[in-house]
Amino acid sequence: MLKKLNSRKAFLSVGTAVVLLLALAFSLFHHQSAEVSNNNSGFETFTDLLFQQEVSSNTISLHYTLENPADYGILDVPVTYGSFSTSAAENTAALENCLAALKSFSDSSLTNDNQLTYNVLKDYLETALQGAEYPLYNEPLSPLTGVQAQLPILLSEFRLINAEDVDTYLSLLSTTNEYIDSLIAFQQAKSNAGLFMSDDAVDSIIDECNSFIDMGKNHYLYSSFEERLESIDSLDENDRSIYIEKNADLIENNIFPAYQNLAAQLDKLRGTGTNSSGLCNYPDGDLYYEYVVRSETGSSRSIEELQEMTLGQMQTDMLAIQDALTEDPEAAETVIQDAALLDTSDPAGVLEQLQDNMTSVFPESPPITSEIKYVQEDMQAYVSPAFYLIPTIDNYSLNVIYINQGSTVDGIDLYTTLAHEGYPGHLYQTTYFSDLSLDPVRSVLNYGGYVEGWATYAEMCSYYLAPISKTQASLLQHNASMILGLYALTDIGIHYQGWTLMDTVAFFSSYGISDSDTIKQIYNLIVSDPANYLKYYIGYLEFTELKKEAIEKWGDSFTQLRFHEAVLGVGPASFDVIREQIFSE
Repeated sequence: MLKKLNSRKAFLSVGTAVVLLLALAFSLFHHQSAEVSNNNSGFETFTDLLFQQEVSSNTISLHYTLENPADYGILDVPVTYGSFSTSAAENTAALENCLAALKSFSDSSLTNDNQLTYNVLKDYLETALQGAEYPLYNEPLSPLTGVQAQLPILLSEFRLINAEDVDTYLSLLSTTNEYIDSLIAFQQAKSNAGLFMSDDAVDSIIDECNSFIDMGKNHYLYSSFEERLESIDSLDENDRSIYIEKNADLIENNIFPAYQNLAAQLDKLRGTGTNSSGLCNYPDGDLYYEYVVRSETGSSRSIEELQEMTLGQMQTDMLAIQDALTEDPEAAETVIQDAALLDTSDPAGVLEQLQDNMTSVFPESPPITSEIKYVQEDMQAYVSPAFYLIPTIDNYSLNVIYINQGSTVDGIDLYTTLAHEGYPGHLYQTTYFSDLSLDPVRSVLNYGGYVEGWATYAEMCSYYLAPISKTQASLLQHNASMILGLYALTDIGIHYQGWTLMDTVAFFSSYGISDSDTIKQIYNLIVSDPANYLKYYIGYLEFTELKKEAIEKWGDSFTQLRFHEAVLGVGPASFDVIREQIFSE
């Protein structure tokens, strides 16, 4: 039976991709050409300024990245959600100037840590340049993972430590109409350019907006705000009452109307989309898809190479399943029942169990606290099955995992979901990297292939950490890998080869999957979010390829622990940079 892919997404900010300001790039370049006495101190000044600029570009990003911005020289920044860029020329010029400023430093004279930052930043900017000329191809309103789904949760988790945070939060709420207006203008520009979304996507997003509004007084933006106020000891009851009244007023007169307006304006644009299928049907859509795949996966392999790698892994998975069934012919009958009986009634306890079981093959994790929260019932149909909220880099001890009980079942599925989001997945990788205290600019660079690839790799490992037999673990893990491979090939088929819905149905039918409603749902999800599934699967395969190379090159000195320490020590980066870093010795 086809299992729906968990479209999990950790997020740092709401808005379009990082766009570096021209003024910053020029000032940094001028600063460097004025001769800094020490190349390393000059480089660190460069990355500090870059970090300050990028993390201050919107309030959500700033608040979720830093608990104490003043410690990083960030003071008196405007309260804003950010904006959406439609200018290819400005994007390109900004990136080119920043790249020129970066290249003015001699990487050969940098310390090892600075050289790694240099290599990661250079790779990131060069990749971003490939997509700079396609700003209107970006789609911030994809179902499940778009702005309309992320924003309410980001607001509900906006940490309130003191009255200043509360004032910032309420000020941010007051700009929601303005932000949504800019999002609508972006969608209108996409429509004028013939790049607007399909009607199916419009319907999905309007449904999400209406569900959000229909919660009314029961919306968690009310209750979560009151709960967060309770933790601020400096506020008295009168202060709390005033704040609660202001919050309610802003929700009713700003946020709800903003969502109503978004739904209404999208409805007006219905039918203006010229393409209800893959990116390759747009002008230069195949070139844009190549950029998206490279950016999302962190892999420099061609689309054809990725297809070949996927088919190779699927063949390996099928052979492993056959071997497991040969070894234990009854495994297929017992595996589902035994996996379903796995006790996951205490998710926090499962996280502890996973953390204990991984210690022999993964390096020690830093001491942190974690909390399991549940998605509000009215939003379950519109939110990912589970997700991890990234903590601030200057206080990464507080961690939250959300579980959507409307999508995530018990047993092995919840067990592996918690491995993906927690240990040894997102929570572990994020806090491990933060504990290394590397250059903070690394925290604003999006390497989804590394982050989601690692979490998927961790999920695959977790089958063998579960209290089931190795044969059962092998069956379940390789079956899960096979399904991910089907999604990956479908993503490429739709967006690079022009598959229609009928082509997609035929593809799944060739693997014995014939549920047309499920296949249509998969098709629409992939159409609206290109390469989203690839970053999970290709990222996972790139980690397995790195491990194969490590086994070959390190020989008898290879251990799982050494390999995991190596790739975790590099942190989020492209796989070319990781490969060069861990095999350069």
